[in-house]
Amino acid sequence: MIKGLFNILLFYFLGEVCSLFINGFIPGSVIGMILLFLSLYFKLVKPEYVRDAATVITKNMAVFFIPPAVGLMAYAEYISQSIWTISLAIIVSTVFTLVVVAVVQDSFEKRRAKK
Repeated sequence: MIKGLFNILLFYFLGEVCSLFINGFIPGSVIGMILLFLSLYFKLVKPEYVRDAATVITKNMAVFFIPPAVGLMAYAEYISQSIWTISLAIIVSTVFTLVVVAVVQDSFEKRRAKK
């Protein structure tokens, strides 16, 4: 468990360092997640090392939403002024995500059918 948590936090740290070099263009947490994925994919890190820690983090995910929820309540006035812009951004990004996932899934299924 400790080893898995160390690995997850190590990749988070590496992602934050990489993010500093590109002036925060991509968030460090996203870069760290990509680095962890690549290390698992290329078998640099064994999945058994991070499985237990990842399971605990995933099962307690609600705890991680408390700070953003408090922030939303604190800035409710500002958010209400831009509700239409925020709603449009949510709708557009959701549709875009659905389309990208559908295209990628379709390409994977076609590739699997050829094999």
